[in-house]
Amino acid sequence: MSDHPLMPNAPGRPKDMAKRHSILEAAKSLFLSKGFASTSMDAVANLAGVSKLTVYSHFTDKEKLFSAAIMATCSEQLPDLFFELPAGVPVDAVLLNIARGFYTLINSEESLNLHRLMMTLGSQDPKLSQIFFEAGPERIVLEMGRLLNHIHQTGALHIDKPEAAAEHFFCLIKGGPNFRLLYGYGEPLTTDEAHTHVQDVVDLFMRAYRPV
Repeated sequence: MSDHPLMPNAPGRPKDMAKRHSILEAAKSLFLSKGFASTSMDAVANLAGVSKLTVYSHFTDKEKLFSAAIMATCSEQLPDLFFELPAGVPVDAVLLNIARGFYTLINSEESLNLHRLMMTLGSQDPKLSQIFFEAGPERIVLEMGRLLNHIHQTGALHIDKPEAAAEHFFCLIKGGPNFRLLYGYGEPLTTDEAHTHVQDVVDLFMRAYRPV
């Protein structure tokens, strides 16, 4: 059979979440090792230990599966609850928690390999770049932007352009260390160095947006 989409399960029919997880894990492994074009839904099904029909019942086509795999990767390190401002928790503590999760995410071998893959695929297939960007980087920036807007409304920080500030925040977290790792130059920061880097970024961000 080809990779053309099939009809999904009827509305309301429950899906096996364990199988969904297995499918996503298989998809992440294959997309990273073989690329998008060379990964078939048959191969994903075989590696996940499920039928091809089961794969389609969870993800109606390969593009949706690719998007879901990226979102799952991000959510493992940055679950939605990270982008909340719990009552009584200092803003800098919330930002530090997000910064640590994001640093771990972008410097993981899985994330580095995915970004290297997209550097190659992006120039070949702009639509694939859009899927990747909307499922990963854009979604994280939008979530962070909403949080920063909420922080702005509390008066704790003055952030009149929350989405731009979110981009600045994540770019600072990536910084030189992530750039060097992407190109295979140098070693990852030690645990202490990484903690210092992340803390310095949060301190800088707080100073930049603290109300005058």
